[in-house]
Amino acid sequence: MKRFEGRRALVTGAGSGIGRAAVHRILAEGGTVVAADVAEDGLAATHRQAEADGTADRLTTVVVDISDETSVRDGVGGAIAGLGGLDVLVNAAGILRSAHTERTTLEFWNRMLAVNLTGTFLVTREALPALLATGRGVVVNFSSTSASFAHPYMAAYAATKGGIQSFTHAIAAEYAKQGLRAVSVAPGSIASGMTADPGLPEDADTSWFVKLRPALGQGFAGPETVAGVIAMLASDDGAFVTGTEIRIDGGTHA
Repeated sequence: MKRFEGRRALVTGAGSGIGRAAVHRILAEGGTVVAADVAEDGLAATHRQAEADGTADRLTTVVVDISDETSVRDGVGGAIAGLGGLDVLVNAAGILRSAHTERTTLEFWNRMLAVNLTGTFLVTREALPALLATGRGVVVNFSSTSASFAHPYMAAYAATKGGIQSFTHAIAAEYAKQGLRAVSVAPGSIASGMTADPGLPEDADTSWFVKLRPALGQGFAGPETVAGVIAMLASDDGAFVTGTEIRIDGGTHA
């Protein structure tokens, strides 16, 4: 399949996990991609994989801190200029931290908001004019199963992901008549760097997390599972999907 041939994409969080998997899926389907991340070493690894796959000629990397307005403005602006426009934005960048809510500091709370929620807003805001100019732009945001289902010790994280879902619904309605589609993916039970070490408190009751076992029974899925859904949503195969979230969790919360 070459669903992204002639299409230009910006993917944040592209230095690892689902973001990296999304980059390689879009490249494999013919797209041209700018991969953004705060981690330069992660971006280098993403580029090396593209070289091995023979797709590096359509990949550019840029270091961006999505929690910093100036970094976002410069990074997104440079990406759009280099691509000559933008068709798809994938907001995969984010952080996962855990804490007892009664011990959560304001600094901790604000950091979660700054990266996950404000970062998604900043990147989307800067990309919107170029996306709207195409008449068929797509924004894929990252929510989480934690936005709708209880994940103990992750109140701050869950709040940011619920905010992203609401933000996605709002822009989907606001720009629908201009051809923009906006949708969230809500991963759960996905193996990635974030889920491997969510930083649970030392005294956390881990027995609760038995509930996060996928109903399908094969254990946590890899990032490429989510990347496949992103590719569908961002391509013309998802042309009638907007203003919603797609849960990808193997039936964990069925």
